[in-house]
Amino acid sequence: MSEKDNKKNKKATEAAESAAKEAAPEAAESAAEAAETTEETYTVTKAQMEQMEALAKTLADANDKYLRLAAEYDNYRKRTAREKEHLYNDAKIDTIKPFLAVLDNLERGVSQFEEGDAHRQGLELICKQFEEVLTKLNVAEIPALGEKFDPEKHNAVMHTEDETAAENTVVEVFQKGYTLGDKILRFAMVKVAN
Repeated sequence: MSEKDNKKNKKATEAAESAAKEAAPEAAESAAEAAETTEETYTVTKAQMEQMEALAKTLADANDKYLRLAAEYDNYRKRTAREKEHLYNDAKIDTIKPFLAVLDNLERGVSQFEEGDAHRQGLELICKQFEEVLTKLNVAEIPALGEKFDPEKHNAVMHTEDETAAENTVVEVFQKGYTLGDKILRFAMVKVAN
């Protein structure tokens, strides 16, 4: 490089330095303003964050309260449905039980007539119709004769020594037992072999 070029570079460098010196206070001032603005923004943002956290907590509490209320309502709905079903079944049981004695009497009446008698046939038809109605209502006879004695279904009113029957076997039924679904309406009164 020539001396002339060096002088030009030197002048350019000096001009740049003087411009930088003049701009330095302005840049420092600008940087300070930016810092203040950033600090103010940070303070506003921090306040907003605190507010957002408070709102988020309020929302979470409200959501929790809503979920608990929804679960409580669902439990209430299920409980009332169960109670309604129990009340219905209890009313059904209370209605059916007295008719079982009527059926017993009809069956006793059938046995009083000889086979082929018109009265017997009429009573047999009534008994059959009665049993069909009970079946539609989900009432079933408890199997007893020849079955092993079950204290959950049978009521042993007599015991007998019987060589031909197995031990704890029902050998005679005095009164039929009935169930409604899985509930016992009436236990079967039976005689059990020892």
